[in-house]
Amino acid sequence: MKTLRIPLLQNLEDQDIDTALELCGSRFCVDTLNWPAEFPYAPLCSGRIGHTEESLLVDFRVSGLDLRVQNLSDKGRIWEDSACEIFLQVPGSPEYFNFEVNPAGRLVAARGKGRSDRKPLPDEAFGQIVRICSVEGMPVVGEPVDREGGVWNWRVLLLIPFGVLGLEEAPDKLLGNIYKCGDLTAHPHFVTWAPVPTPSPDFHRPEHFGTFVLERG
Repeated sequence: MKTLRIPLLQNLEDQDIDTALELCGSRFCVDTLNWPAEFPYAPLCSGRIGHTEESLLVDFRVSGLDLRVQNLSDKGRIWEDSACEIFLQVPGSPEYFNFEVNPAGRLVAARGKGRSDRKPLPDEAFGQIVRICSVEGMPVVGEPVDREGGVWNWRVLLLIPFGVLGLEEAPDKLLGNIYKCGDLTAHPHFVTWAPVPTPSPDFHRPEHFGTFVLERG
């Protein structure tokens, strides 16, 4: 099982989040091509991850072909856009959470035991999840975009409070996976951090989650 250690970010009152993640966060790469024959394209997708006592911080950095942002409200079909995703499961729970975000910072956040029984998180939870996003060479994305070709560089930082996962504090570990996808982009892609050995793309496979170990300092 693939493992990623997630450091505790300290002294945030003395430095901004970007600096803290750059200096102390763990680097991750979403670069596993599980279905290369059908979907050979993989944009560069990496970032840094860390946590505070209250929240998980995931900083996605993407460089790749196409820019699709058609969903400009939460709870839309984000996975069809240029998208980054993190799925999380509290050990021992039968359910897992999926957080899927596009370059406009629009979000899908749901929970359930599998693909077919997802329940969106309440609006209050959406309001608690901070999204900081930017696209190089473009102001804030406020209208639909569908650019085919060209290399686009964009970033999304998610701050997910542990309370959204039903936890009162940072856990010792979480299970999960990190994904890059774009179902309806000009170059469709389905890339993962931890391998998913299924015949076709399927991110909703908690049996293949890796382990996130949250360090205490």
